[in-house]
Amino acid sequence: MYSGLGKRLHRALAGLIGIALLVFQSAALAETATLAVAANFTGTMNRLAPLFEQQTGHQLRISYGSTGKLYAQIRHRAPFDAFMAADQERPQLLEQQGLAVAGTGFDYAEGRLALWSRTPDLFTDGTAWLARQPERLAIGNPKTAPYGIAAMEVLQNLGLAQALRPALVSGDSIAQTFQFVATGNAVAGFVALAQTRAWKEEGSLWLVPNDLHTPIRQQAVLLGHGEDNPAARAWMLFLASEPAQAIIREDGYDIPEQPNH
Repeated sequence: MYSGLGKRLHRALAGLIGIALLVFQSAALAETATLAVAANFTGTMNRLAPLFEQQTGHQLRISYGSTGKLYAQIRHRAPFDAFMAADQERPQLLEQQGLAVAGTGFDYAEGRLALWSRTPDLFTDGTAWLARQPERLAIGNPKTAPYGIAAMEVLQNLGLAQALRPALVSGDSIAQTFQFVATGNAVAGFVALAQTRAWKEEGSLWLVPNDLHTPIRQQAVLLGHGEDNPAARAWMLFLASEPAQAIIREDGYDIPEQPNH
């Protein structure tokens, strides 16, 4: 009897030691990746990051900002391991400049541009409302924010760019642009559809037709600083995975088809 009990205790103890060793090894192998992420993707990252950390044991440090400003920081050797831009241009430039790992870039999302206001029933047809030349219309800075470029293309294609120029309030990033509208400093603004999800059905929303602007293809790339970082490489794989793409889609983005290699 005591012999059988002793054997069971021995097996249980051995199992616990094995689990402890696995936990210890996982902790020892866990790394931290530092990511530069376009501001429009903040809400989605708040969902993706905990899932990634739970699944892999790795940790993430995330800096948000406009794509243009993050690109400038990377050019000046800021220690980022991966870059999640709101365009394709900057990641591709970094590859050409030798600051990103060649062949690692891919489009992780296609953004949807929306005209949004906190005021209910202000508009359903954004074209007609914009034609009435509203005061204080927020857009992202076209020099640094790809969503700002798209917004200017919309106004140009509607023939309203010149008429509305005096009313434009420019945010350094699309996050600041959204804040201008959310705080009432602008009556409405061109923002990422994903940003409006937190407000649920509040306010007025016009989903801008895709044919009014160039597609907002958001590309991620592994940077030279993160080439040998297991956490950074794991993040890039996770970002392209089905579970991550499902969350990205839920938040109001389209998932671009990847070109065949």
